[in-house]
Amino acid sequence: MQYGLNIKKEGALDLLSLGALVHRLDPGAIPFRKAHECQIHVSGGEFNVAANLADCFRLSTGIATAMADYPIGDLIAERVRAMGVKPFFKHFKHDGVTGPNMATVYSDRGCGVRAPVVFYNRSNEAAARLQPGDFAWNAIFGAGVRWFHSGGIFAALSATTGEVIIEGMKAAKAAGAVTSFDLNYREKLWNIWGGHEKALSVIARIVEHVDVLVGNEEDLQKGLGIAGPEVASKSKLDPSTFFGMIHKVVAKYPHVKVVATTLREVHSTNHHTWGAVAWIDGQTYVAPTAELTVLDRVGGGDGFASGFFYGLLNGETPEEAVKLGWAHGALLTTFPGDTTMATVEQVRAFAKGGSARIQR
Repeated sequence: MQYGLNIKKEGALDLLSLGALVHRLDPGAIPFRKAHECQIHVSGGEFNVAANLADCFRLSTGIATAMADYPIGDLIAERVRAMGVKPFFKHFKHDGVTGPNMATVYSDRGCGVRAPVVFYNRSNEAAARLQPGDFAWNAIFGAGVRWFHSGGIFAALSATTGEVIIEGMKAAKAAGAVTSFDLNYREKLWNIWGGHEKALSVIARIVEHVDVLVGNEEDLQKGLGIAGPEVASKSKLDPSTFFGMIHKVVAKYPHVKVVATTLREVHSTNHHTWGAVAWIDGQTYVAPTAELTVLDRVGGGDGFASGFFYGLLNGETPEEAVKLGWAHGALLTTFPGDTTMATVEQVRAFAKGGSARIQR
């Protein structure tokens, strides 16, 4: 056992994600009110992790998700295949008028002193209709899955999506897979149907089955109800607040063996200072900081999670796992879109630029 986790040496899938697929319309630096054209990126927090691990790190991954049968769904499904991710789709027939739909994210990139603007259309979203029983978990996990991942955005979509995560987590644990959850607390999504109290209830039930948590101090406070200082305390790069909350997380959820997050100080839209930290089986690790020239900030956190998970799945030292996540997340901000265009060789080369330090 390494990192406090019992990670299988092999399996048909190195990682399976459960979440919603979306398409992001990106007009670049042009605000939507003046845009004439957009790039289309396929995304989804959980999918991004699976896609990054397959495309950059050359692992075998899958995505369990909803798919609406219409041209936008076809476009998304093609991109899933192109990233090398095996789909496990629950299909929904589109009525040609109202859906159900694949969600749309509208996100320009901003520039300099002008921040990016992000808004959504998740009306009648196919993924929000997912419910327990939609996936043949016994068959999926029976083929061998090393790691199962989901996240808080999918949990917030409807009253049933959290139940699907719990069902998947239970099946994963029964099959001996490591489980991870990115808290990704989104207040607007929860407020549509349940509010903060419902969020705390649902996430608590999910985390009962989780080995590895991803989330910053704000996620820990709002998603888990862990008491802490004001969210906007000290420097954004100071890990002391995050580490100071870990003992409360572990006291509440003693089975959690790993908690990790990125640290980001935004100087302007295109200039960020970037770091990462992790608590792994009782010890804390801090990555170096890097000054980033950012092309597109969306997906950097998922880039960190996928690089970090790769390090753990590959048996790297804890320090190296944190650095691989940090390096991949940094590189991802230099590409357009939400998923990786980096190679594992580029990630390893950038990771050598600094040394994570252990704090005892």
